[in-house]
Amino acid sequence: MKKLISALMAGAMMFGLVACGGGSTASPSPAASAPAPSASAPVESASAGDVANDPKVTLVYAEVNPLDTIVGQTATAFKEKVEELSGGSITIDVQASGVLGSENDVLDGMLGGETTVDISRISAFALNSYGAQKSKLLSIPFTFESREHFWNFANSDLAAEFLNEPQELGLPLRGIFYGEEGFRHFFTRTPVNSIEDLKGMKLRVSNDPVMNGLVEGLGAYPTVVSFGELYSALQTGVVDGAEQPIANYKSNAFPEVANNLILDGHTLGAIQAVITDAAWNKLTENQQKVIMEAGKYTQEFNATLSADAEAKVLEELKADGCNVVEVTDLAPWQEACSKVIEENTADQAELYQQIKDLK
Repeated sequence: MKKLISALMAGAMMFGLVACGGGSTASPSPAASAPAPSASAPVESASAGDVANDPKVTLVYAEVNPLDTIVGQTATAFKEKVEELSGGSITIDVQASGVLGSENDVLDGMLGGETTVDISRISAFALNSYGAQKSKLLSIPFTFESREHFWNFANSDLAAEFLNEPQELGLPLRGIFYGEEGFRHFFTRTPVNSIEDLKGMKLRVSNDPVMNGLVEGLGAYPTVVSFGELYSALQTGVVDGAEQPIANYKSNAFPEVANNLILDGHTLGAIQAVITDAAWNKLTENQQKVIMEAGKYTQEFNATLSADAEAKVLEELKADGCNVVEVTDLAPWQEACSKVIEENTADQAELYQQIKDLK
């Protein structure tokens, strides 16, 4: 299905030809705080009295991670704000810990017309497989030099353009809000003290072309494993390591089987929430305003939560005996990723530079 949709949409995307890269020389600090974002465009408020009298509706929200993670807490914040603003006419049923399937499976169902899931939190680049080329730029290694850089993007008019890309392509989804779950770092079964130690390792990927290229650039072997099978794959040696934001690494108990974490911060874990057209269209106009107003609030909540939560989890990991290695010079990592950066930005060079310039 991905191939069919991608083929139909491929002709819609035309961009420039110059590649961009670069970045800072020190690993982004997990504790670096980000300013609470302000919306790039005003969201019209719904009338509380009117919306409370609207027909009652329940929307299922899928989250692959546990509720105690940054993205899990973000889902809860969205749920509570929607239910508050709607006066109870909208109920958000958050299904966490991947009980409704992997992120890719959920997205396949939403795009295929299934009605099990109405809203899902996805990685910001996930729609790339369905023709959304702009979203791919958010997963390019070392694009965002800091959390502040990301939030400068997330609160810009450019971000609104990215969120609306599914609608532009005719996909039956629309974006609600952006967020982030911290910088992503590699963790391994055996100690890794430098980039050289990753060479020859089998590192888990989700079959994303950008991540495949990143792993190959490090001299390692990209190995496709579903997120739900990652713990056992690490436990049995099917893979030697993987990468996740710090909070997800701890909440999914990965330190039990891969207790070595190197803070390379190769990518910021940008996320977005999307709602199906089918779910959107069954809401009244007031209820639609509630969804977007709650999305604005949730984006602000996520910005405040993420840095503090990540710093707290990192200290807990150290206290629990996790072997945490700081990266003080990112130059070798950036050089190793130069090929995948160039290959995946050349056709959208001007747009990518706009993101880079928001630092």
